[in-house]
Amino acid sequence: MKDARLTRKQTPSHTSAIAITDRLAIGTEAITLIAGPCAIESREQMEAVAAHLAPSPIQMLRGGAFKPRTSPYSFQGLGRAGLEIMRDVGRAYDMPVVTEVMAVEQVEAIADCADMLQIGSRNMQNFDLLKAVGQIEKPVLLKRGLAATLEEFVMAAEYIMSSGNPNVVLCERGIRSFDTYTRNVLDLGAVVALKQLTHLPVIADPSHAAGRRELVASLSKAAIACGADGLIVECHPEPDRSVSDARQALSLDAMTALADSLPAIAAAVGRTLPATSAPLPVAV
Repeated sequence: MKDARLTRKQTPSHTSAIAITDRLAIGTEAITLIAGPCAIESREQMEAVAAHLAPSPIQMLRGGAFKPRTSPYSFQGLGRAGLEIMRDVGRAYDMPVVTEVMAVEQVEAIADCADMLQIGSRNMQNFDLLKAVGQIEKPVLLKRGLAATLEEFVMAAEYIMSSGNPNVVLCERGIRSFDTYTRNVLDLGAVVALKQLTHLPVIADPSHAAGRRELVASLSKAAIACGADGLIVECHPEPDRSVSDARQALSLDAMTALADSLPAIAAAVGRTLPATSAPLPVAV
């Protein structure tokens, strides 16, 4: 019986590039860099982030409007107000935006504001949500569950694709282990395996994997070296004052320095990064 999985490679060279806008796709020869804060805190914060990142090789802006938190007493995000901030700032600085969707009832509102919808690790097997984002046209960034096998991860992508949306990007964000020094363990073997098992683009999230900002740059370089199609990294204007995941957030200067350090790594594995662009004289 023929394997009908939509994620499976048809030939060894079969790869897919997922269009985010008419000028940006993930999974091409060019590495895609996505950066921004864990949580959208204010318009001023997001303007500061975008103004700093837009002149760099970083192409996409990230930020959470709806935040899944381990504690119910932690900051849960600005909700719809945060979505509007993200939309406005992204448009003003010509940076496509990605943000997390946590529930089926949020899909429509987020799809109206974001260029890409993220399914976080806690929702990787929320099958109703996977089917819901499978019924829209926007691309989906699917994060691996913190204890998910590769088979479970791939099947979560199958839920989205079999519901009608082929535009899925996989994200290795670290898996839970017995060691407490790092927040999670970045499974770079999974990046290599997923590139062999599927035709989908695969990016890495070194921030959630490490949980320590001093480890992020080296893990980012390792991810590119082993074949990741991009990175999603947390940064903040004042990292230690971030309301969410402060310990793993880079400063804005550290984020752009990381981006500027990656072309040599990319070139060594036959990839490229976009050239640094001129600053955008815009304001929201």
